[in-house]
Amino acid sequence: MFDLGTTILASKEKNPDAIAIAGLDYKYTYYEWFKKIDTLSGSLKYLGLKKQEKVITLLQNNFEASTIHWACQLNNLIVVPLNWRMKPEEIDFCISNSEASCIFFQKESMDGVELSLEAKKIKQIFVGGNNNKILNISELIKNGNPGNHPEGKSDSYSIILYTSGTTGKPKGVPRTHLAERSAALAHVAQNMYKNGEITLGVMPLYHTMGIRSLISMSLINGTFITQPKFSSLEAIKLINKFKITSLYLVPTLFHELIEDKSFTNNKVKSCKKLGFAGAPMNNGLIKKVMKAFKPIQLVNHYGSSEVYTFTVDQNAHKKPGSAGKAGINQRIRVVEIGSKNPQKIVKKNIEGEIIASLKSEESFSGYLKRPDANKKSIIKNWYFTNDIGYIDNNGDLFVTGRVDDMIITGGENVSPIEIENLLSLNKNVLEVVVVGLPDEKWGQRICGFIKRDGNIEFGNLDKHCKESGMANFKRPKEYIFVKEIPKSPTGKILRRKLLAGEYDLDR
Repeated sequence: MFDLGTTILASKEKNPDAIAIAGLDYKYTYYEWFKKIDTLSGSLKYLGLKKQEKVITLLQNNFEASTIHWACQLNNLIVVPLNWRMKPEEIDFCISNSEASCIFFQKESMDGVELSLEAKKIKQIFVGGNNNKILNISELIKNGNPGNHPEGKSDSYSIILYTSGTTGKPKGVPRTHLAERSAALAHVAQNMYKNGEITLGVMPLYHTMGIRSLISMSLINGTFITQPKFSSLEAIKLINKFKITSLYLVPTLFHELIEDKSFTNNKVKSCKKLGFAGAPMNNGLIKKVMKAFKPIQLVNHYGSSEVYTFTVDQNAHKKPGSAGKAGINQRIRVVEIGSKNPQKIVKKNIEGEIIASLKSEESFSGYLKRPDANKKSIIKNWYFTNDIGYIDNNGDLFVTGRVDDMIITGGENVSPIEIENLLSLNKNVLEVVVVGLPDEKWGQRICGFIKRDGNIEFGNLDKHCKESGMANFKRPKEYIFVKEIPKSPTGKILRRKLLAGEYDLDR
């Protein structure tokens, strides 16, 4: 299989005049962009960076971040994209853990880099604007020697993604050229993309979804429209201006788009292929998305940084909650919770832990310098996801939560997602998260955190649950109305903040 350097070279050769990348104030064809990738590649060699050395980026989704990614692939360097909001101690950990040789950063990430002790020990390159003290990427792109040839191999490492680390230090996920290209090919097929699609590049390039959008567009001579930082208003403008055809976002961003005052179907009518990942999309939001965009498809991707695709449902709106069946390069099982045994497969409609095959071309082979995490998650060529779910009579997977999120109330196991799906159908519920709060009598009591639209109280929501036929023990005993549901930079809901009381009440 091609390495990724050969991949971008082949795209340039195949259709040099196709628009490869664009933003509000720039646009480049594949021929023009490859020239810049090539010269940056030459400059990185001139700086002394050798094959398989690590290059950290602390950048928003801009032209430079995308160009660095491809230059690293061409040179057989390993790109290590980090959240540009990282604190100095987090940057220190990732530099040390990855043994990076170089770091690219911009104005928005400068404070963290300047206070990082480890960053002072490696090459620093500034992106954007003027910084006379540090080498600037514009010089590297302008002055590098062209004519560089792909140096990677399919089994060379392409990237190290760091997981969010909500329960401790982030874990490094090294992925090969083979895994990255296989995942992108599967992404193209599973989304039924055609040649020349145009996508919004707003999911961060330190996240598997962002990288997948970037690489998949190159495979089909598509266009990657960069949006450095999500703004629903700006996203709608970009969709309208560039006639974007496909969106691949977390559910939260779809919610923000359709709730924006400037949103109209006419402005997004070019968007016919929608996909979501990173979290389940509740029933209420699915209905809103289908009504707002009128797409030809809504694809639910279920996967992870480690493996990418677990399952795919290409008609998510027809069977809300379904994560579908195993992806093109995957096998999945649902096994007894806590068994850590791939052979302990549960029967259909019985909840268990979801596991995925590590024989997939899309899979990683283990965490970076984390034998403890490998021992917990990797067993007999199966990846234990820590997600709970079940397979129904039609063979479709339903993800019902995380092992750690399961609520145990009065001795009964209750999935938060089931309750969230029901509450999301109430017209006055904008967003909902259900958690278990400590309770002397029940062990945990079910509590719904609600971002509301209009006047709605406990009685309205309890009536909504009763009329649905929901079992009494599953009905929330408490509702807390909040101004905002706390989320990570990638739109992931932060239940731990709700449990810790880190929210503002909507009084």
